[in-house]
Amino acid sequence: MKEKIISEINLDLVFQCNHFSQFSNKLKDAKTKLIFKSIFWEEVFLSWINTILKKDDYELPNFIFEKKSFSLGLQIISNQEIASMNKKWMQKNGPTDVLSFPIISDEAPNNLDHIELGDIFISLDKAVEQSYEYKHSIYIEMLWLASHGFLHLLGWEHNNELDLENMLTFQEYLISRLD
Repeated sequence: MKEKIISEINLDLVFQCNHFSQFSNKLKDAKTKLIFKSIFWEEVFLSWINTILKKDDYELPNFIFEKKSFSLGLQIISNQEIASMNKKWMQKNGPTDVLSFPIISDEAPNNLDHIELGDIFISLDKAVEQSYEYKHSIYIEMLWLASHGFLHLLGWEHNNELDLENMLTFQEYLISRLD
């Protein structure tokens, strides 16, 4: 992969998190508590944006690589809320783990330095459930779901097994870059 030198990138993150007292005994360690902090997610998404902008060998809209300022929304919500959204916007019944609503398209204006990427919604209920299922921490599961939603905001799709495998591999790469 070819590395590019990039100038400073700005991120405007709109972060919201519901109150999840039912999980308070499961979310005690300091690392897990980070998932409820806006500054944590700002650092994560900035790291991922910088990682992506330094490489030029993925299939993303070209105008993304010319931007200096990004904005996106992240909300941590309940199963009930995500199930309602899943029904309304995806015509699917029941809760899912993450939903993304990208705004960008190939027709986006290229003359602006700023780009709005869209919104990500993560079900904390599902994240907790899946962390047990996959035998890793809630912290890792939240990063996994956020990275998946983030890549969808950038235009990644997984319409077949190969696309999904490539996307999952890239998610692992993005998460590994945080250490």
